Amino acid sequence: MPLDLEEQEQVADLKAWWQTYGTIVLGCALAAVLAISGWTVWKRYEASQLGQASALYESVVRAAQAGDAKALRDAGGSLAENFARTPYAAMAALVSARFYSDRGDAKASQAQLQWVIDRAQSEDLRELARLRLGAVLLEDKAYDRALAIADAPHAAPYDAQYAALKGDILVAKNQRNEAKAAYKLALEKSGKEQSGFRESVRTRLEALGG
Repeated sequence: MPLDLEEQEQVADLKAWWQTYGTIVLGCALAAVLAISGWTVWKRYEASQLGQASALYESVVRAAQAGDAKALRDAGGSLAENFARTPYAAMAALVSARFYSDRGDAKASQAQLQWVIDRAQSEDLRELARLRLGAVLLEDKAYDRALAIADAPHAAPYDAQYAALKGDILVAKNQRNEAKAAYKLALEKSGKEQSGFRESVRTRLEALGG
């Protein structure tokens, strides 16, 4: 059926509009398709990375439980080298740090903890590593270095733990009155839900006659 005059004018307008803007429309559509496709590919890649990192972390945990230093070192090293931005790398380093500390290798333990402090994406994991490093230094009788960590700026939710660490260091330095003050601060900063922590600190304070 032939188009009437009005319809012919609409078709002509549409052709003119397409000649002017058609390339832009196609370009935008293609860009949108590529963006969606790229995002999908990236999410699949990210999920694959996390899956591989999770498997390696489980290997580190199993190696630590079995006392297999080589397996722990191999899996932990692969995590640090290939999946450093995942939380599993930092968690594996914390497990490794405990493994080495339990075996009296303070240097290796400190290296693992420092890696977490320098590289972990999570602030919570960095704070845990700092607290653990302070404890390892205390065990190694590096009191001044440990005290520097206890006194360093940190996230407010960890005030109680840092105060307790400081108390432990001051006890080791035979500064009993200062240690009492640190333990009291730890109790003041801790929440009622931290019953186990509070009981531990209270026991240490009472041992000082506090």
